[in-house]
Amino acid sequence: MEHLDTYLEQHKERFTEELFELLRIPSVSADPKYRDDVKRCAEAVKESLLKAGADNAEVCPTAGHPIVYGEKLVGPDKPTVLVYGHYDVQPPDPMELWDSPPFEPVIKNGNIYARGSADDKGQFYMHVKALEAMVKNDALPCNIKFMIEGEEEVGSKNLAIYVRENREKLKADVVLISDTAMIANDVPSINTGL
Repeated sequence: MEHLDTYLEQHKERFTEELFELLRIPSVSADPKYRDDVKRCAEAVKESLLKAGADNAEVCPTAGHPIVYGEKLVGPDKPTVLVYGHYDVQPPDPMELWDSPPFEPVIKNGNIYARGSADDKGQFYMHVKALEAMVKNDALPCNIKFMIEGEEEVGSKNLAIYVRENREKLKADVVLISDTAMIANDVPSINTGL
């Protein structure tokens, strides 16, 4: 683990700038005027997965905003983790409540402030960078798949269809959800935060 910690620390500045680039994209799924930005964000997520070491990544069209799928497979005998997240964000209104522009990230008192930094670009990006660190250090102990959607903030209208149509591709031993607070009573889960 120490070599992973060293890698993460050595690349912290780059990771932060790459996250800031993602946060600068106003991927507001609820407003049609941001449609091109949502697509641009999907492409940026795909590229971040490839850069992190995914074997492949793709932007998958839906009837609404696209879903980004990526994977790094290390062996059929290894367990598979599916990471779920979303790259779309809420509208920034009301603007007068922001101390800084919502799509221009700033660090204050050690915290990143920007629309999407805490819901959910920051969270899923953490998993992408963990993949990178493990791939670069030959330390990935499992297969990993990513399903990052662009419609969570508007009800995930096309997610169930995508999952149904891609059951085999999405097959996993465990699902890691980088954005949750509402757990069903009959679904085993571990909820944690930093």
